[in-house]
Amino acid sequence: MGIAARIAAVLIGYFLGIFQTGYLYGKYKGIDIRSQGSGNAGATNTLRVLGYKAGLITFAGDLLKAILAVVIVHVLFGAYFPQELHVLKLYAGFGAVLGHNFPFFLKFKGGKGIACTSGMILAVCPIAAPLCLALFIGAVAITRYVSLGSILVVITFLIQVIVFGQLGYLPVDEACRPEFYAVSACFTALALWQHRANIKRLLTGTENKFGMKK
Repeated sequence: MGIAARIAAVLIGYFLGIFQTGYLYGKYKGIDIRSQGSGNAGATNTLRVLGYKAGLITFAGDLLKAILAVVIVHVLFGAYFPQELHVLKLYAGFGAVLGHNFPFFLKFKGGKGIACTSGMILAVCPIAAPLCLALFIGAVAITRYVSLGSILVVITFLIQVIVFGQLGYLPVDEACRPEFYAVSACFTALALWQHRANIKRLLTGTENKFGMKK
């Protein structure tokens, strides 16, 4: 039954994650956001193409759908799987990222999942949020590379999960900690994969800086 609950949590997250805020906002404005700028439907590209208002709306929508997935799983499974609940909520967040990144109705071409991951962090592991936010803001302010800030968020999140988990600061049952760490690592691995082109450009000094036209 635990495996079925995990699959259900991922599916709940996925079908909330496929709600593409940036894509829908772009359609409202008469464009396919995926055909502009960097070619993805995330908040950064929406901001670059359609401006700050569009970027903030997209970020908020992508953040909230991950939070909603976590809340739904908490309500549905909290009474039945109390020991595994935090792992199930993590699966829901991961499902939301998968849905955002790979929406089936858009030929699996969505965003890169950082806003969704941020929503998951706030909902499942809020203790990790302050440092992630500080590093993101600091990195973007100093370098103007949003991709660098995003990469630092997912790496820092994983490190904090392991450190706080080992110190006993996470409300995760000891038996579930290895799985919690493994799923957290999946967030980081997926984000790095989605940013692989950005990483190459960062290493060669050709990455686009925030505020500059692509």
